[in-house]
Amino acid sequence: MNQVATINTSNFNAMAEAMGMSVDSGKQKSQASTLARLRINHSAIMGEDTINGKKVKMEVVAGGTYKLEIPDGPTYYATTATIRPYLQRFMYKRFIKGSDSTPNRYVKTLMANDLNSDLKDNDGGFNCGKPAGWIEDFKALPEKTQDLIRQIKRVRVMFGTVEMHDVTDAQGNPVDLDPQAFIWEIENRDAFKTAGTLFNKLGKMRRLPVQHNIKAATEEQSLPNGNVFYLPTLALDLQETLDVTDPEQETFANFLAWVENYNEYIKGAWNDNAYKNDDTDTDTVEAFVDIDAEDFV
Repeated sequence: MNQVATINTSNFNAMAEAMGMSVDSGKQKSQASTLARLRINHSAIMGEDTINGKKVKMEVVAGGTYKLEIPDGPTYYATTATIRPYLQRFMYKRFIKGSDSTPNRYVKTLMANDLNSDLKDNDGGFNCGKPAGWIEDFKALPEKTQDLIRQIKRVRVMFGTVEMHDVTDAQGNPVDLDPQAFIWEIENRDAFKTAGTLFNKLGKMRRLPVQHNIKAATEEQSLPNGNVFYLPTLALDLQETLDVTDPEQETFANFLAWVENYNEYIKGAWNDNAYKNDDTDTDTVEAFVDIDAEDFV
């Protein structure tokens, strides 16, 4: 057995084990995600006001705003935001509608640097059920397989900090909000490409995501039935190069720890369900992270 004889601060895992920290570290896991979730709010929020003594319904939060959902807290809204991206990962995701006896749930895979390999999912399978390899003729597949593939979303997961502008609460009241660490699961096909264009551009310039801000807004899109939805408009700010100091280093490390813990959760769920053939419900993977909220201040 090799013994660690010198202190090496660059190899935490080995040193933590040598210093007897592994047991205590394992006990620190909580069951709640502390990362705020960034999404686009597609529908207006209506409220009431009194005009000439009569209650009138009115729009208090417009559709097309960004919304930031704070775990165990309020949701905030803003038309525009400034995003500082730290990293991205990729995953598959599938929504399964529940019944009278089972709740709605998600099947999610591991988060990876790309989608070029099979990814374990929390149902005990791979890729949320998507067949491995290139599908040459989609229409030649059985109808059931086609339906399954249509349900599976390719997701670009962005981690970063966001400063929302002219922020309101769900009642339309102005609020002050400091920049927040967030996770954004981008699954719309066009939005997926829009975000990817920015990361590709940074790669060609040999710039790191954390060195630049993204100016975020939305644009309205129409559906054939007359309804509307919104896509993000993302503009990379190349005029300013941001410094990376100790706080950014710590935030980056916390994001990596979040991803690692998420993946450990998925691996554990995969091990539990790999040999089951029933539809027994597994908990959604929204609640599992071992990072305290103050880590992301």
